Amino acid sequence: MRKLHFHPCGNFNERYEQELTIFETDFGRASLVVGLVILFAVVPYASGPYLIYVLNMVAITAIAAIGLNILTGFTGQLSLGHGAFIGVGAYAAAILSTKVGVPFILAVPSAGLITAMVGVLFGLPSGRLKGLYLTIATLAGQFIIEYLLVHWEGLTEGTMGIVLPGISIFGVALDSDRSFFYIAYTCLIIMTLIAVNIMRTSYGRAFIAIRDNDRAAEGMGIPIFPYKLLSFGISSFYAGIAGALWAYYMISITTEPFNLGLSIEYIAMIIIGGLGSISGAIYGALFITGLNEGLRWLTGILMSVDMLSAAGFSIAPLREIAFGTAIVLFILLEPRGLAEVWRIIRSNFRLWPFSY
Repeated sequence: MRKLHFHPCGNFNERYEQELTIFETDFGRASLVVGLVILFAVVPYASGPYLIYVLNMVAITAIAAIGLNILTGFTGQLSLGHGAFIGVGAYAAAILSTKVGVPFILAVPSAGLITAMVGVLFGLPSGRLKGLYLTIATLAGQFIIEYLLVHWEGLTEGTMGIVLPGISIFGVALDSDRSFFYIAYTCLIIMTLIAVNIMRTSYGRAFIAIRDNDRAAEGMGIPIFPYKLLSFGISSFYAGIAGALWAYYMISITTEPFNLGLSIEYIAMIIIGGLGSISGAIYGALFITGLNEGLRWLTGILMSVDMLSAAGFSIAPLREIAFGTAIVLFILLEPRGLAEVWRIIRSNFRLWPFSY
């Protein structure tokens, strides 16, 4: 009798641990290694100063976007105060480095922890509020933090701002855009791995259960309020890390960037990138940062056109129009964002030439 041999035509998991693997195939792991080699060995030397600056901003922005996606995309708690928490991280790092003398390698995680404590404090209303009411509470937190950053002059120097020292790690000065590229993307990789592993744990599954149906989650024995506070704390920690990196990169910081507009910008990132997706937060950060730079370039061109100025054409609301249009188009055409677009493209490559 002939023995039949069956060849697998898909991924068949036999253990629960297999469901939790980050990379399902050896090809995925090899692609990661190749991607990291290209990122660290090729990109910094093949890019000009302006492109390196943009890439550095993408890395910093992506860290903060991942934090907001943990809170909003995975836990279902909409926050309009993320921009203010980034400001807390930036000022915490600035104060620690200038007034206390804490070195860079300790100031950044310390700023994240300080921001996490502030985030937990402003997350306390989540125990009694949800939906629109919680959103209004986080909006109030945005305004309160903005006010404190401006008027607590003894600590934040008010509108004068703070000038940070240069980055130095173990006595080695890292004062160029290229050297900061390695710092920023090392931090992004670490924070991404932490976020992915959080979502693979019981804490991450509890966040998702609360997002899908908080009453059912509570009936399953999940203590909702502590988990919501934990989500606020983790999200704020990511915002604090991003704010600290931004402060060191910009060298001089003031309160103007950390306004409500910045919070809305991060909401746009996770919507366009994909709610409930770690990679989607990175895609959204890349898209919005690229859109900002493209609009800055387009604005420069339009300002030089005398005909538009003579006709009374205003380019001031161009950025808001572009952001609003992008959000509406993604909600209508692809609600799951760029992460879903990439998943579809990747699936088509897997199934080619059988595109069913």
